[in-house]
Parts: sequence; structure tokens; C-alpha cells
Amino acid sequence: MSAPAVPSPLIPPLGKPRPQPVPEVHETTLPNGLRLVVVPRPGVPLVELRLRVPFAAATPRAAAAHVARASVLTGALLLGTAAHDQLELAQLLQTHGAELSVSADPDRLLLSTTLLPAGLGPVLGVLAELLGSPAYAAAEVSAERDRVGERLRIARSQPGVVARTALAARRYGAHPYAQQLPSAELVGAVTPAALRKLHRERVLPAGSTLVLVGEIDPAAAADVVGGALAGWTAAGTAVSAPPVPTPAAGSLQVVDRRGAVQSNVRLGGPAPGRTDPELPAVRLASMVFGGYFSSRLVENIRERRGYTYSPRSSVEHLVGGSSFTVEADVATEVTGPAFLETWYELGRMALLPVTEAELESARRYLLGTLALGTATHSGLASTLSALFGAGLSAEWLAEHQRALATVEVAAVAEASRRWLHPAGLTAVVVGDAEVIAEPLRALGPVDVAAPPPPVAGA
Repeated sequence: MSAPAVPSPLIPPLGKPRPQPVPEVHETTLPNGLRLVVVPRPGVPLVELRLRVPFAAATPRAAAAHVARASVLTGALLLGTAAHDQLELAQLLQTHGAELSVSADPDRLLLSTTLLPAGLGPVLGVLAELLGSPAYAAAEVSAERDRVGERLRIARSQPGVVARTALAARRYGAHPYAQQLPSAELVGAVTPAALRKLHRERVLPAGSTLVLVGEIDPAAAADVVGGALAGWTAAGTAVSAPPVPTPAAGSLQVVDRRGAVQSNVRLGGPAPGRTDPELPAVRLASMVFGGYFSSRLVENIRERRGYTYSPRSSVEHLVGGSSFTVEADVATEVTGPAFLETWYELGRMALLPVTEAELESARRYLLGTLALGTATHSGLASTLSALFGAGLSAEWLAEHQRALATVEVAAVAEASRRWLHPAGLTAVVVGDAEVIAEPLRALGPVDVAAPPPPVAGA
């Protein structure tokens, strides 16, 4: 018989979480309306740049065309300006250690890069060109349309993407957030003129935020930014997404994917926003339920039953509303049992309080990941860009940490009853309907939806 395990004396006990320091933030608004946020962080000779431009669809009816044009614009923007072609732009940036990337989501257009401190002026000069005089030449736009079309064909073949888009359509209805992927037809119809119009009307300094984090002098940076971007004077008003609706959860939807050997389970519902006093308790409840490896959902359907490899839950924030989401990819033959166990664990969260040990473990993990997420220049720049884009300040980081540190079991129980109860969540399963629909009907009504139409050329 083996001896009982003895804790190693070489492993020190966990200490108390360190307080989240509030970064030194220097904020100003330029004459053109651009908000500049500079955070000096000596030690690493690099600067992180994040330019966040509000980029939500203007109206629900315009959302489908907006998503299609935005998907082409994010690539076409870097393909040339009035003064330089794509290769010349890349060379100008790389001289200063920079490589600009452009992305878009339902709320914003984001331009980001890492650069050497001495290159701030030249890199901002390239940025000014892209903002003020993008070419959107016909040949380049046509090539980018083809690239986006190919990426769409690949994306629509991925069951996880199909599940995400189906859940968004069910949850958001006519809201712009329901448009997760553009149609191939609308992408194919994007013209250079449409991109120039979208850029002119929506890529505006007013409402935008430029975040610089790194080895940088705030006053000098403000002068350099003010000079480089003084010509970015496009007029207009920033557009934000409207509040999301709160429709009834409805019946479980099965999206048929004939012959699939795996089912993709997705659940989602509303969650408190960043300024809601309940957010800390909900984040901790989500962590206990499925937010990390020691969570209840992982212990149940991965460790105990072997139904899935990486189930997870999370709280996500958009301008129009926040979400609690659950994801699990399971073998087709255990779809019904895996869905049942997921609902069971959600119900257990809503009906029975978590233990002190569970709460403390989740708290330590969440506080640790918050600290790690802002420990690097890159992480802090991205975090501050999201916070300032949501109308918050850097103080939110320390305030949220203090709130997480004081949440008690009773608050987590109440938050779970309100936000995590399974009847309040919209559920979608992508899989072989012929195999999974009938077992799932034992748990409640099931609507079977046809698979998305094949993309031309697939």
C-alpha cells in the first residue's frame, strides 16, 4: 500500500491577491474630436497603439450590407493610399518595427500595432494617410472581395461558426448584432465607391479613441499625435448600437448538419454590463459553473463522463448589451445526455449556493487572470481601448478588482438565480438532426432548422 501524498515543502502557499494598480493615464481631446489616452510604461522599449473607431450598423435594416462592406474594408484599407501603394506602406511601417492590423466587430473598427518609440511620428503619418486618403482602388477591392469570399466559404463550413451565427440570430432577432457573417452575395456587390462612402461617413475622429501604452512621454506624444492627425477632420456623429432586446428564450433549436460526428451546443442569455453592481457576482458564478478547468461543468461532462474536451462559459460585453454564454462540443451519440448535464449544472447553480471553497478558488483565478491580462503593454492597451470605448476609465480596473474581492456566497447565489437559470437561456445545437433531435425532445420542445445554404463555389 502506497504512502499518502505529503505536500511538498518547496511549494509556498498562495498569498493574497495583489491590489490592481491604476495605471498612470494622461488623457486629452484633440481639436478634431479624437480622444487621446497615453499611458507611460518604461522598461520595455516598445509602444502599443490602438485606435478604436465606433463602427456599428446605423440601423437594423442596414446591418447586413454594413457587415458585408466592413468585411471588405478591413482588408482593403491597407492596400494603398493616394500617396503610397500596399508595399510602400508596409515598408514604411516595418522600418519602425510596426505592422498595422485592422479588424472590425459589431461595435468598432480597430487599428492596432506595436512600434519602436522613435517611430511614433512616422507610423502616425502612415495612419493619417490611411484615415484621410485611402485609395480603395478597383483592382485591389476586387481582389479583397475574392479573399473575403474564400474566407466565408471556409468559415461557413465550420460547425462552431454555424452554431455562433445561429445563436446570434435567435438571441438578437432584428437587432444588428444578429448579423454575424455577411452573405456571399452582398460581399460580391461591394464596390470601391461603397467603401469610400462608408469610410467617409463612419471613419470619424469624433467618438474615436487612440490609446498609446509604453515607453513614451505623454506631453511629447500629445504633440506628435496632434500634428500627425490634425488633417483627419471628417465631420459626422459616431454611431453606437442600440440596446439589445430581451426576447423569450423559446424552444431548443437544432440546426441540421447531416452526418456530423459531433454536436456543437451553444447557450446564451443576457448578463449585467460593466457598470452593473451585479457583474462581479455573475462573473464569479460563471467561473464556478464553467469558466475554468476546476469548474463544475468541466468536472461533470469532461472529467467524470468524458462527453467533451473543453466546455466553457463566459461573460462578454458589447456596447448594446452583455451576454452569458456556454459552449460545449460533444460526440453525436451523447448530445442528449451532455445537454441534460449542462442544464443540470445550470439548475444547480440557480438553486443551491456555491461553497466557500468554490467561491475562493474562482475568485483567485479571476483576479489572477485580470492581473495577467494587464501586465503587458499589449494587454493593457487592448483593455483600456475597450474600457474607454465603453465610456469607462482606467479606475474601473481597480474598482472591479475590489468588488470581486468582497463578493460573498449569498450574492453569487442570487446572481445565479437571476442570470444563469437554464429557462432564461436561448439554446442552439448544431448536429445531425436525424440522430440528436429525438433524444433532445425528451428534455423539451425542439425546432429543427435547415442547414445554412451552401456558399457559391464551395
